[in-house]
Amino acid sequence: MRKLTNIIQWRRISESRLFFPILALAFILLFDLIFIPGFFKLEMKGGHLYGSLVDILRNSTTVIVLAMGMTLVIATGGVDLSVGAVMAIAASVAAIMMNPVIIGVKLPPDLMSFINDPNFTYAPLWQVILATLLVSTLCGVWNGILVAYVKIQPMVATLILMISGRGIAQLITNGVRIQIFYEPFAFIGNGWLILPFSLYIAAFVYALTWLLTRKTAIGMFLESVGINARSSYLSGIDEKKIKLLAYTICGLCAGIAGLIASSNIRTSDANNIGLNYELDAILAVVIGGTVMGSGGRFSLLASAIGGLVIQATTISMYALQVSASSVIAIKALVVIFVILLYSKQVQGFVRRLSGPKGATS
Repeated sequence: MRKLTNIIQWRRISESRLFFPILALAFILLFDLIFIPGFFKLEMKGGHLYGSLVDILRNSTTVIVLAMGMTLVIATGGVDLSVGAVMAIAASVAAIMMNPVIIGVKLPPDLMSFINDPNFTYAPLWQVILATLLVSTLCGVWNGILVAYVKIQPMVATLILMISGRGIAQLITNGVRIQIFYEPFAFIGNGWLILPFSLYIAAFVYALTWLLTRKTAIGMFLESVGINARSSYLSGIDEKKIKLLAYTICGLCAGIAGLIASSNIRTSDANNIGLNYELDAILAVVIGGTVMGSGGRFSLLASAIGGLVIQATTISMYALQVSASSVIAIKALVVIFVILLYSKQVQGFVRRLSGPKGATS
């Protein structure tokens, strides 16, 4: 009887969506433990926790936030290639609201001398955040309308904003990189409360998305549309509204990621903020086990772990003094390895390890 119980437990573990992402992350961390001395060392400085593990958490927050929205989109059978460009738009909107003098806005004489002051901002911080998230959400609505109502293929529909988005970001700032001196805004990406503040933001986004999808019927609707949109429609589910909601949330997440990224580097760099982040977000979701193209069941936690896998790979390679160009190739190998773990052959092998189906006590 105990043998049968062990077999059942092993099958439950191996068939969980968290199994392969955790296995991949554990493999990378084991590699770090063996080949990178002091990688797991943690120390407190000024009430803040530092170390390579903290760096992985901190640098993965942007991808994790993007992955939350991307998971919902891919669950519906779609994809959003524009999240990186939306991040750039968000960064430009935030920067121009805090320092509009760069585009010729005449500020009152008594304010001109405070432009480089770390406590100066033209618009209050709450207005900056609200306007930025509103603009990024509208970008998501635009993508959702093209996909759900105009019936354009998701890859083509989001490619439009991916290409034009950085141009829009450049237009907002007149092609100038606006330096951000406002310390309260910089705290979003650079602040610490024992752990990096951006990590709390990522946890908050995850919690809200989890509550939305697992404590309401929205999660079931997303999976239903991804599995079979036609059957969902016949069952009374409005697939257009569900897809629109998924892309809207994805745009909102891209705006949050844009705020984190721009506050981290203290500038509105429309050319580089969010560059290739759409690929990392998609890979994080795929590593998390959500099937791209067909959609269906998804796991937000597995997608978040997928983001950690990507960043752990990057940090590990930098610790080994691997060049940035080579890191991309190594990251691709890791992704290929993880995707192979999801192949039917590997999954069948894992199931066979648990013994025959008819095993008894």
